[in-house]
Amino acid sequence: MKTIFKLIITAAVLALAGWTAKADEGMWLPSLISQRIGDMQEKGFKLNAEDIYSINQASLKDAVVLFGRGCTGELISPEGLLLTNHHCGYGQIQKHSSVEHDYLKDGFWAMSRAEELPNPGLTVSFLERMEDVTEKVLEGYDPQMSEAQRAELVKKNSKAIIDEATKEGKGLRATVEALYYGNQYFMFLYREYADVRLVGAPPSSIGKFGGDTDNWMWPRHTGDFSMFRIYADKDNNPAPYSKDNVPYKPKKFFRISTKGVHEGDFTFIYGFPGRTQEYIHSDGVRYIEETGDPHKINLRTLRLNIQKKYMGQSQKVRIQYSSKNATVANAWKKWQGEVKGIKKMKTVQTKQEFEKAFDRWAKGGEFDGVIAKIAQLYKDLEPYQFAADYYTETARTIELANFAAGILGSFKTDKESKAVTFDSGKASGMAESFYKDYYLPIDKECFVAVMTEFDSNVPAEFKPAYFTSMMKKYGSAQKWADALFGKSIFADRAKLEKLIEGCSTSKAAAKARKTVAADPATVFASEFAKWYAADVQPHATRINQELQLAYRDYMRGQMVYCRTQRVPKSFYPDANLTLRVAYGHIKGYSPSDAVYYKPSSTIKGIMQKDNPDIFDYNIPQRLRDIYAQKDYGRWTDETGEVPVCFIATNHTTGGNSGSPVINADGDLIGLNFDRVWEGTMSDIVFDPEICRNISLDVRYVLFTIEKLGKAEYLFDEMVFAE
Repeated sequence: MKTIFKLIITAAVLALAGWTAKADEGMWLPSLISQRIGDMQEKGFKLNAEDIYSINQASLKDAVVLFGRGCTGELISPEGLLLTNHHCGYGQIQKHSSVEHDYLKDGFWAMSRAEELPNPGLTVSFLERMEDVTEKVLEGYDPQMSEAQRAELVKKNSKAIIDEATKEGKGLRATVEALYYGNQYFMFLYREYADVRLVGAPPSSIGKFGGDTDNWMWPRHTGDFSMFRIYADKDNNPAPYSKDNVPYKPKKFFRISTKGVHEGDFTFIYGFPGRTQEYIHSDGVRYIEETGDPHKINLRTLRLNIQKKYMGQSQKVRIQYSSKNATVANAWKKWQGEVKGIKKMKTVQTKQEFEKAFDRWAKGGEFDGVIAKIAQLYKDLEPYQFAADYYTETARTIELANFAAGILGSFKTDKESKAVTFDSGKASGMAESFYKDYYLPIDKECFVAVMTEFDSNVPAEFKPAYFTSMMKKYGSAQKWADALFGKSIFADRAKLEKLIEGCSTSKAAAKARKTVAADPATVFASEFAKWYAADVQPHATRINQELQLAYRDYMRGQMVYCRTQRVPKSFYPDANLTLRVAYGHIKGYSPSDAVYYKPSSTIKGIMQKDNPDIFDYNIPQRLRDIYAQKDYGRWTDETGEVPVCFIATNHTTGGNSGSPVINADGDLIGLNFDRVWEGTMSDIVFDPEICRNISLDVRYVLFTIEKLGKAEYLFDEMVFAE
C-alpha cells in the first residue's frame, strides 16, 4: 500500500505543480520539503531543503518547539530563550498572578535568571525526526479485516514502533500519526523538556490589546508574545525542575531580522498546525455551516455574556476567569467567521459539483459508490454528532460537576480486599487549584442558561433519562440549579476540606466515597457521562469508523481523478498537530467592495484605539508617554512609526500560534498568532484572495522589551541579522 499510495501522491504533486505554484496554500511535511523547495526558491527563498529539515545536521526544525500541547515556540538565543504568543503562555502567567502580584494586568519581567518562574506541568518538545512507517504500521493487514480489526492492528504495530524509537529514553516520546485518512503513516520522535520558566510577558493591555473585539480581526495591534527559558541538566538532557538545572543549549536558534517587511516579501512559517479538513465531503461542511457551528456559537455566547458580567464587577473574578473566558471566546468568534466564509465561497455547492464529476468518472471502477456511501453515513451520524456537540458545550462545561468527578476519582477500591483508599494529597491539590479560579455565581448562572438550551434543542429521544427526570422534578433549570448548587458539598470549600481531612482510615474513606458519589454535582457529571458513553459515543464511533474507511478510498480516488483528469488541486496532508511548513508572501486584502486593508499596522493604530474607559483598550500610561515623546529608539520603520503587526498569505490554523515567521534569508521577522476573520474557513477551504495569517512584527517585541519591560539585557544573548 505504501508504494501504491506514494506513486499516486507523487504523480499528483508533479502533474499539478504548474497550477498549484500560484497559490500559497498548503501545510507541507518538512521531511518532504524537497518536493516544494523549487517553488519556494522561485518565490524568493534563499535556503535549501537541508537548511529546513535535516537529521544529519542542525536545521531550522531544531529551533522550533511544540509549546505545551497546542502552540508553537521558537528559540532565539544560545541560552534556551524561547519566544511564543502571550495567549499561549497566558495560563502560566495567570497561575502566577494574584491580586497582590497581578502579572496579567502589570506584566512580568525577570531581571535575572534567579527571578525566572517555574511552571510545573508545562513542557516543550523538539522534533528529532519524522519517518514514513506505513509498511511497518500495516504489517499483517488483510483487506478482509473489519475497520475495528485494522485499527487494533495499527495500534499494536504503532506501539512496537514507538517502543523501539524511544528505548534510549532521555525525554524521548513518539507518536504514530495517520495522514490522508490512514493511507499513509508517519512516526514523529520528540525530545521533551519539562523545566520551562517564565522570563517575561507584557501586560495584557499590550499582549491582549483589543481583547475579544479585535480577536480574529484586521487591522490588529496586539503585542501577542511572552518569553520563557528552557532548562536542562548539566549534560543538556531533559530533567525535572531543579535549581541545579542550567539553560538549554539548542542545536539551532533563529537570528532576528530588524530590517522589516514589505508587501510582496517572501514569508515562511514553521509550526504545529492543529486540525484541518481540506478534503471533507459536502455533507460534512453542510452540518458545520447550518447546524454545528450556529448552535455552538449560541451556547458560548450565553456563557461569555455571563462571565463578562461578573468579570466587570470584580478584579478578583477578572483574574480568575481571564484565561477561561479567552478560551471560550477564541473558538466562538472563529466559528462565526468560518460560517461566513463557507457561505461566501459557496463551499457546499462547490464540493457538490466536484463530487458529481468525481462520481461520473468513478462509475464502474474502484471508487464507484464512495460518494453516496459517505453521504449516507453523514445522514446517519448527524443526530449523534448533534447530541455530542450539545453534551460538550453544556453538561461538560459545568465546573463544579467536573471537579466533583475528579475528586471521586481520588478514591480507589482494592479488588480483593474491597478496602477503600483515598489520595488526600491529590485531592487537596485539586481543591487548591479549583477554588483559586472558581466563582460559583458564574457557574450556576451558566448551568441555568445551557441546560435550558439543552432542553429546548436536543430531541426527546436523545435526552438522558436523568435529565428528563430532573427537569420534571424541578420544573426548570433554575430550580434544578438552586438544588444542585445549594446541596453540593463542593459548593462549600470548608466542607470539602473537612471531608478530605477525615479520610484517615479505610472505613472513613469508604464513607466519604459514598458521600461524594451521592453528591448532586457528582451525580450530574456521572449520569451525563454514562448517557454519552452508552447512547451516543458507541454509535458515533461506529459510524465514524465506517466514514474513515470510506474517506480512505475517497482520498485515493481524488488523487487519481485529479491526476488523470488534470483537475487543478493541491494535495497535502490535513493538519494534525505535527510539524509543518507553510510559505507565502506579505499581502493586503479586500474583504468587501471598496475596502482594502494594507498589510502592516503601526503604533499609531494603538493610539487611535486607546480608551482608558474600556479594559481591553486601556494601554499603559508609559506607552502613551513614549508615543507623545516619540521615544521609539531603533525600532521604527521607514515612516518613523513603530511597526506592530503584519499579514501574509501563509496557510495556518490553531496550533500555529507562536510559530516563527521567517524571511527569505531564514531570519525571524515575526510570530504568527491569528488569522483574519473572513478567512477562518481555511481549515476547510482556502481562498488565496482572502485568507491571511496575522503575525506580530518582531520589532514591536523588541520595542516592548526595551521601552516597557526595561529588560534590554535580554538583547545581549540574541543574534541580530543586521
